[in-house]
This record gives sequence, C-alpha cells and structure tokens, in this order.
Amino acid sequence: MRLGVEAALVAGVLVPGDVEVVDGAVAAYGLSGPNGSGVAVPGFVDLQVNGFAGVDLMCADTDGYRRAGEALLETGVTAYLPTFISAPEEDVLAALGNVPADTRGARILGVHLEGPFLSKNRLGIHPLAARRDPDLALLERLLGAGPVRMMTLAPELPGADELIDRLLLSGVTVSCGHTDATAEEAMRAFDRGARAVTHIFNAMRPFRHRDPGLAGAALARDDVIVQMIFDGVHLAEETARVVWQAAPGRVALVTDAVAAAGMGDGSYFLAGSEIEVRGGVARSADDILAGSALTMIEAVRNLHALDVPLPQAVAAATAVPARVLGEPDLGRLDVGLPADLVVLDDNLEIERVCVGGEDRVIA
Repeated sequence: MRLGVEAALVAGVLVPGDVEVVDGAVAAYGLSGPNGSGVAVPGFVDLQVNGFAGVDLMCADTDGYRRAGEALLETGVTAYLPTFISAPEEDVLAALGNVPADTRGARILGVHLEGPFLSKNRLGIHPLAARRDPDLALLERLLGAGPVRMMTLAPELPGADELIDRLLLSGVTVSCGHTDATAEEAMRAFDRGARAVTHIFNAMRPFRHRDPGLAGAALARDDVIVQMIFDGVHLAEETARVVWQAAPGRVALVTDAVAAAGMGDGSYFLAGSEIEVRGGVARSADDILAGSALTMIEAVRNLHALDVPLPQAVAAATAVPARVLGEPDLGRLDVGLPADLVVLDDNLEIERVCVGGEDRVIA
C-alpha cells in the first residue's frame, strides 16, 4: 500500500515523495504520486511511561495494558517501556509478572525499573520506605521476575558498580538518576558502561560551577544520552536550550507519563498512591512533582518550538531513545525496516499511525 504522503523523514533528511509498505515493512520511499499530503516519520519511542489514559501500569492487568497501549498509539508512540518506580518488592515482582508478551497497542520493549537503588537525598516521588541500598540478591529476583530492559540507579551508592556489571551482563541498559553523585562518581559509572541519564536535572545533584554533578558530567561527554522531560514544568525553557546545545544528537525525549496523560485534570494513581493533576501538572499530596501528563507528540512540538528543526526534534523521540536500548532498527524509517510510522500534517497533528504496516490510528 501507499501512504499518500508528500515526504518521508529518512536518516534525518526529509525526502520528497510517497512511501510504499509491503508485508509490514517499508518497501520504498521517494515515490512520485499525485496530491500527497503530510510527512511520514518513524513511530515515537518512549523510555519512561508510568501510566497512560487512566491506567497505572504498576497495577495494570492485560486489559489495562491494552487500553494504555492503544491510547499511546494515538499520540504517535509505537514502542515504549512501562516504567515502575520504587515500591515494595512484592509489588514490583507482581508488576513484572503482569507485563503481557503482546498487546494490540504500542509495542512493549521491556520494563524500565526506576529504582529501588536510589539516593535517599534525591527520591522525588519515590517512597523512602521502598528505597534500597544496592543488593545483588534483590537485583537477581527482579531480573528473574520479568522483562527488565532498563534500570535507573544512583551510581554513587556502595555496591552500585557490581549492580552495573550485572545489569550489563544481562543486556540491561543502565541509566543514572535520582542521584547525589558527584561528577567524578558519574564519570566512573559512565566509564563502567552506564550510557544514559534519567530526566536530566530532575532529582539529581544541582549543577554548580565547581561541582557539576551528574548533569555536568553527562553533558561534558559525547557517549552519554540524556533523557529530558520537556513539558514546560520539569525544566525551564532556558535549561532545555542549554541541554540541547550542549548535547546535540544525544537528547532523548521522554514523557515520564502517569495515568493522567491523555486524560486531563483530576485524581489518579501512581504505583498505587493517589496523585492530583491540576493545570496539567501532576503532584503528590505533599506537593512533589509526580511524573507528567505530557504526551510524546506534545514534547516534539515543544522542542520544535525552540527552533529545533523538525528532523532533529523527531529524532529525539525516535532514533535517539532507540540508541539507549541498543536497537539500531528501531525509531527509523528505511527500506526493509518494520513500518512503524506516524504521518504528521503541517501543524504537527497526527493524521495516521501504522504498526507493522497496519493502520492503527486514522484521524
């Protein structure tokens, strides 16, 4: 089938012409055709989704994952990591066991465990009672309970080095976050194999001129991808500009979405605890930021509004997060690759979403 688009985003370049899909894969692009409209881009990849469309993924069953996954498709996300924050061990083990192997919604790439091996000084919304010091036996139980794909940890904690080694041995991406690490401690973790930073500048040691911390260390390297929540709340616009200018090609947009995303203001749950969303901002009862109500298409629009060219803004939601997971064929549009695609109009509104070449959303 032909998509009927006027251009496609291929390897960071807008290529004029239509796109053809055969047997679930991209067969050709740059094809001539009459009256094409819209731009085909790779499907978005979100590395941090706590919940969506009223569903708290920590407590979700198969039907909940289906509803959340189908709603994610409507925002252009075709692949994602369900994300579980720190919680009692039995709750996390149960949540890992409830992740379905397949759903009709966005593809589940595995689970992002955000904790429990975090700094007690930088917990944010994570409950102190659920935080743990590095514990290899606990890590083994977590890895054995479900499809762990990424873990956020505080690299300065005693024993964190051993956790990093064990995670890398299992092919799990290590991201540093919720941390009080100094730049030196962060550099040691990066040298050991950690390759990402969880929601840069949030829940970490502040950047100071003689003490740049994890954020400064990550921005100073060229081999670390920094994940950024760009919802107008977690970061000031100037901070987002600094991150983008300091780390070109290394910024991965994430939503850190909670159940309120795609819904609106009201009361929701995050890992079973009630949160309130007012004016689009999610907070706990004690007024701590509790994830976001952001969608990925909104994040792309926000980044593009900083005068970031559309190809680079889209890459921050596609190819760059795919690199965090070591998935070279994910987040790309090219011949022979699965046709997980989004068609955007001139206003960056979503016209169409395909997964494996199948139309799943049509505006």
